[in-house]
Amino acid sequence: MDWISNTFDALQLALYEAVVQPIAFGLGFGNLLEDAFDATGWLLWGVIQIAVLLLGIGLLERRWPAEPVTDRAAVRTDVIYTLIHRLGLVRLGLFFAVQPAWDAIAGQLRLAGLPTWQLDAMWPGVTDIGWVSLLIYLVVFDFVNYWLHRAQHQFNWWWALHSLHHSQRQMTMWSDNRTHLLDDVITGTAFALLARVIGVEPGQFVAITVITQLLESLQHANTRLSFGAVGERLLISPRFHRLHHSIGIGHESAGRGTLGGHNFGVLLPVWDVLFRTANFSPRFDPTGVRDQLPEEGGRDYGRGFWRQQWLGLQRLISVFRGKPA
Repeated sequence: MDWISNTFDALQLALYEAVVQPIAFGLGFGNLLEDAFDATGWLLWGVIQIAVLLLGIGLLERRWPAEPVTDRAAVRTDVIYTLIHRLGLVRLGLFFAVQPAWDAIAGQLRLAGLPTWQLDAMWPGVTDIGWVSLLIYLVVFDFVNYWLHRAQHQFNWWWALHSLHHSQRQMTMWSDNRTHLLDDVITGTAFALLARVIGVEPGQFVAITVITQLLESLQHANTRLSFGAVGERLLISPRFHRLHHSIGIGHESAGRGTLGGHNFGVLLPVWDVLFRTANFSPRFDPTGVRDQLPEEGGRDYGRGFWRQQWLGLQRLISVFRGKPA
């Protein structure tokens, strides 16, 4: 483990000194060098994740596909989303948008004498066992993620944005990051604040993010992979999550066209089981949103990245004007 950590640190330093630091100086951001070094770590982790997608999860898709890939143009658009997210561009935007405001708030709280707090410190000795501490934070993040995901399917204005993620009819390992940028800002801000409130250290936050993203890529993979009757109740599989993207199942509840759905969990299906949203049916259905179907109106969610973003904003504006999402 020490060898892996040291190798990563050496690669991060080399990339920072050779590429990132000169660019930061060239753009006049010499006062942000420490943050630029952290951003280099995100960039390197993104490169590693993309390598895992290509060499690992991609092999599963080729060996056991759930359906033939017939719309490669749609998949290429999802690749763009993945590169934007995994290489740290979204987090860079969130840094400039959220970090200054949060630093000001945190400064005022410290001046008021409010102490910092760490969730894992509630159990004596846990902070000294890194993997136990990480596991605690993973479970907490997953619990919050479950409820945020349910909210995306419950409120018309949020569904107007989140429906872009479900509009992919050709779901693959690249589809996880197919989201509206405004949706990313909302969820990214929520988790950044959660990390601050419960005392997640920067290294732990990186680990939580990378673990979650890689497992989500696997869940979206175009593969007929199930973890079995027991395994699927311990960890979310591609089959379990594909039902969440199934037309009429993953985004509807209590009748046709009613917002809701099933299988909202991100890592652990236990939340779906506890709150009665789980569906373990052994099926591999077509994916998408019902109103995309020709017989349901054939709604256009866009083909290219910018078109999809623009139509998402139009759907959001329509909701605020009192029209259906």
